[in-house]
Amino acid sequence: MKIKILFFGILKDIVGKGTIEVTEDDGTSIADLKASLLKKYDKLNTYSNFSIAVNEAYVETDYLLKNNDIVAFIPPVSGG
Repeated sequence: MKIKILFFGILKDIVGKGTIEVTEDDGTSIADLKASLLKKYDKLNTYSNFSIAVNEAYVETDYLLKNNDIVAFIPPVSGG
């Protein structure tokens, strides 16, 4: 299945682009996808506490992805 991944903030800088597309097996969870990305982009481990949304709704790591889902990785936000 095809998944579109959006990166924001510092995560976009680490990956080198704001959007990538990946092909994953049926039954892939957010945890599986995150683990795969952390292996591919080692510097993401520094910011591994990011929020994840699928189709504009925040999800937990056990969420099972579906074909054509859009996954957003959002770094922690601070400031005032």
